Amino acid sequence: MLQIALPNKGALAVDAVELIRAAGYRCQRAGRELRVLDTENQVLFYFLRPRDIATYVSNGVLDLGIIGRDFLIEQQAGLDEIISLGFGNARLCYAGPENRNLDVDQFDGLRVATSFTHLVSADLDRRNIKAEIVPLDGAVEVSIQLGVADIIADLVQTGRTLEDAGLSVIGEPILHTEAILAGRPGIMESLTDANLFVRRIQGILHARTYVMIEYGCLRSVLEEVCQITPGIESPTIAPLSKPDWVAVKALVQRAETNQIMDDLEKIGATGIVITDIRTCRV
Repeated sequence: MLQIALPNKGALAVDAVELIRAAGYRCQRAGRELRVLDTENQVLFYFLRPRDIATYVSNGVLDLGIIGRDFLIEQQAGLDEIISLGFGNARLCYAGPENRNLDVDQFDGLRVATSFTHLVSADLDRRNIKAEIVPLDGAVEVSIQLGVADIIADLVQTGRTLEDAGLSVIGEPILHTEAILAGRPGIMESLTDANLFVRRIQGILHARTYVMIEYGCLRSVLEEVCQITPGIESPTIAPLSKPDWVAVKALVQRAETNQIMDDLEKIGATGIVITDIRTCRV
């Protein structure tokens, strides 16, 4: 039986459950239970603290886990990133008081509070900066006000929390992170069920990325429209009752649909229709 670890709280937990349910698995908790068994698919889902997931998966207790890329690298658990999941996007950044106008190269001798001691230490070493790391677990942004640190390194999404604390980002991000599916090296070669799970998840991710576009056009502009809508490999082309016309169908990037419709319309395509897809395999 495939065993998968999911975050037990926070935004990652909500999005992870939504994604997995869309892929056809039963993983919704009724309350605060630690595990949910999907009997139909023979998958057991465990709901764990995000920081513990890498440990359970790397020790072979569980097969796969959904965690942030930041945790994967920070904990040095020796896991592989199997696929990125398209949610939980954030940046690990340095931040300090808005009125100090510091640059990262001026951190020598300062105290840097963070929950990501490995990532921050590695970044400072790379820059040859001698700063003191102050390990904290949560609410890092108040450490400067409380006199524990001079600078912080923390995850930033909207930046609202930093603004409320009177802080601003310093320099470029240390790391761009998002939710990922992680597993032990070789797990995809050894577990058929793990491969099926990943394929189903990828189907939902593709469906969120692509839409189906259909339209009619003159045969004389077929080469041009195929450049606009090449599809994954090639578009589907079918004859219409009018001998000079064809119907074209292709997958296109959801984010590009308006521009694509504009471009098709300019060269005479008609009946342009966009359709959402629930899942797909490409």
